[in-house]
Amino acid sequence: MLKELGGLVIVISAPAGAGKTTLCKRLLQDSPSFISSVSFTTRPPRKQEIEGVDYYFVTRSEFEKLAREDAFVEWAEVHTHLYGTSRDFLQKNIDAGRDVVLEVDVAGGKKIKEQYSQAILIFLVPPSWPELEKRLQGRGTETGSSIERRLATAKEEIRQLHFYDYFLVNNDIASTLTDLLSIIRAERHRITRLSERELQLIEAGE
Repeated sequence: MLKELGGLVIVISAPAGAGKTTLCKRLLQDSPSFISSVSFTTRPPRKQEIEGVDYYFVTRSEFEKLAREDAFVEWAEVHTHLYGTSRDFLQKNIDAGRDVVLEVDVAGGKKIKEQYSQAILIFLVPPSWPELEKRLQGRGTETGSSIERRLATAKEEIRQLHFYDYFLVNNDIASTLTDLLSIIRAERHRITRLSERELQLIEAGE
């Protein structure tokens, strides 16, 4: 009666230290039906990073050429390096019915929502500001000044919360993952995902 629906576009944003990367890794490990978006970047590969798995590594001139050709759904410069979400990668996977998970900042989330109106935007927030600061300090890679900058950036990002569809408070990664999966299950059954023809078939009992 119904055709196979396309995959979901799941956007997850969060301040640094809120646990976004850990949550996404758990989601991908526990649920094989999800696929992570592989971004393009001008950043040099780090040890053990794999081309086409972690990122597509390109030169700045190559990246800028792709941007001019509208190859990215969204892109941004972060700490002197460029990062972009491939339009072709995203569209091919959702057309194939795969659910694509994207870790992007607030600006990127807005751009994706503009082009994919049914994208699910989820904002991950820390339990408290002291806890966020504690997590940043626990990394062992941040100076006092960089922690202050990250906290200031986090406050600016959280002010954009109203652009998102859902929020999750990351007290515990296991319970947060359970809540995330509940959101995704509900979104699979949204009436707005059906075409007018499919609605008519359901209403007619065909």
